[in-house]
Amino acid sequence: QVQLVESGGGLVQAGGSLRLSCAASGRTYSTYAMGWFRQAPGKEREFVAAISWSGGRTDYADSVKGRFTISRVSAKNTVALQMNSLKPEDTGVYYCAASDTIATMTAPDYWGQGTQVTVSS
Repeated sequence: QVQLVESGGGLVQAGGSLRLSCAASGRTYSTYAMGWFRQAPGKEREFVAAISWSGGRTDYADSVKGRFTISRVSAKNTVALQMNSLKPEDTGVYYCAASDTIATMTAPDYWGQGTQVTVSS
């Protein structure tokens, strides 16, 4: 079992930055790929970014490439999402997720509760 708790959401103006964190617990945390998803009001949840268990491979949605960076700090059981140059369309609830591999991140095994990100224009 892996438990995920997100933090770091909030309200920011367009062009600003936020850093989300996901604290993971569970003995097998370090063997999972980790990811971030988001869901805007009235829309389906969508993939944002993922990182392999080793941290050596990352994947991003086209809409966030060059603006967002995913990283993991294994010693602290934490996955972070640094979000720069935020746009109003980045608004939504951001969820942390864990899956066996990046390839299986389409159907994660574990989800966090989510943290709200609001970008004002």
